[in-house]
Amino acid sequence: MMSQNQIFGKITCAVLTGALWLLAGQGVAQELNQALQPGGVAVIRGIVDGDTVTMQEAISGATQIRLVGIQAPKLPLGRRGFQKWPLADAAKAFLSRLAGDRKVRLSHGGRRMDRHGRLLAHLNLEDGAWVQGALLSAGLARVYSFGDNRARVAEMLALEREARVARRGIWALDYYSIRNPETSGSHINTFQIVEGKVLDAADVRGRVYLNFGLNWRTDFTLSLAPRVVRLFRREGIDPVAMQGKRIRVRGWLKSFNGPMIKVTHPEQIEVLD
Repeated sequence: MMSQNQIFGKITCAVLTGALWLLAGQGVAQELNQALQPGGVAVIRGIVDGDTVTMQEAISGATQIRLVGIQAPKLPLGRRGFQKWPLADAAKAFLSRLAGDRKVRLSHGGRRMDRHGRLLAHLNLEDGAWVQGALLSAGLARVYSFGDNRARVAEMLALEREARVARRGIWALDYYSIRNPETSGSHINTFQIVEGKVLDAADVRGRVYLNFGLNWRTDFTLSLAPRVVRLFRREGIDPVAMQGKRIRVRGWLKSFNGPMIKVTHPEQIEVLD
């Protein structure tokens, strides 16, 4: 297995030599989804980390853009006791070489500003290259979607899947491995991707629980609130029918009668068989 430094070196070399086809506007340099709304043009002044940038001039009072739909490895950024995630420096360097001091086009597919006052946007370079897609394809980000910002998530999941199969970037490291239900309890209060078989599905007064173990009081469970269940069913998905299916789910692991992820929108769950 390659070390973090070796992975960083390979990524950096690829960027410097122009080997990344993404920069040429191929592959993930796709036309904007019709659901997206234009959000103007900005010049990137600085790179905060692998998924956040600062703009030369403020837009709607915001000076930073959070790349919506993805999560890059995190840097401490002044947070006391925060441990830098593996390949956080590589993700920041990649984004700097890709978009630093360049003009980008913003587009929005839902909520436009987060609680920190940052714009939430998809970014495209002048040649059409999609910044989120480039990070995902390089294996330097995971899909991190929200119910109020679902545009292009299916495309992002496909790009993430390709990078994971190829073991690019973070996917070569155990730190970002897909977890199984049995060991998910070791990762409470972290964002994880968990894969396993739904052994039981129960609809309790409109709330659906998908259980991955024989004891719902201690084993890994997904919880879907009634409004979320209605959203799934409006889109032709019955979560109760996932019983017996092998699925992949992503979200923040919390402890409530064992490890639990609260599902808020359909893209969090991928049915594998």
